[in-house]
Order: sequence, then structure tokens, then C-alpha cells
Amino acid sequence: MKLVSACLCAVNCKYNGKNNLKLDLVELLQEGDVIPVCPEQLGGLPTPRLPAEIKAGSGQDVLAGNSKVLNKYGDDVTDSYIRGAYETLKIARLAGVDTAILKSRSPSCGSGYIYDGSFNNKLRQADGVTAALLKKNGIRVMDEDEYKEKGEYQD
Repeated sequence: MKLVSACLCAVNCKYNGKNNLKLDLVELLQEGDVIPVCPEQLGGLPTPRLPAEIKAGSGQDVLAGNSKVLNKYGDDVTDSYIRGAYETLKIARLAGVDTAILKSRSPSCGSGYIYDGSFNNKLRQADGVTAALLKKNGIRVMDEDEYKEKGEYQD
């Protein structure tokens, strides 16, 4: 069993109310091999919502209280991102999940690279809040591109 970002499974939970459909991940969902999650919704954020980015730090920094997640108007949404990360971890533990396939570049789900907090589409090396928490708890995390590169699905 794997966790998958719900937006990759055609759930319209992305910040703009749309999704990031990956057909092969939808097939895995239909086969019962994945559990779709949206950490932002689990944290209480609405859909649609303003885009948000981690300001001057990483998901690890957010979890440690050393950085914040701000939306594009500067409102602090850190608590919702942390709450969503812990709810996602709870689901992973209950389901015995050992792998998560999460949406790249997201302030929650990004693994390896996230947007830099400037809202200018610039990336920096870091994990999102949920990806960082899952990794810290021994769950293998990869984004949809890494999962595809490993040959585990074809788009």
C-alpha cells in the first residue's frame, strides 16, 4: 500500500481547484493499491485556496518552528500545513504504508525541490512539510517524476 497525493489521482484538491492527473496512478487507485491524501485539506485549508510557499527554509525548518508557510498575500498558514502533515502520517501508520508518491514542488508534498518562497516559480533544494515528516518517520518519499523514472509506472 502506498500514499499518493490526491491531486495526482484526479481529485480536484489543488490550490486552484484543479488536479495534476497521472492516469497510471489513477489505475493504481482503482486497483486498491494506493490511498489518496491531500495534506492541505487534511490540515483544514479550503479548495480552492491561495498558493503558499515556505519562506526562507524547508519543511524540516517548518516542523522545527524555524520557518513559516505563507500564502501569496503573506498570511501565515503554517499551522494548517503542520496539522495536515501529521494527519497524513497518521493515515500512513494506520495503513502500514512504507512509500509515498507526492506532488513535486509543493510546500506540503515536494520531495527534493520546492518553490523558494518568492512566488516567482524559482525552485530550491528542500522538502515540503509533509514530505519531511514522512521521511523523518521512515517512509520512503518520491515525487511523481522520480516514481516514473524508476519504471514503476508509465504515463
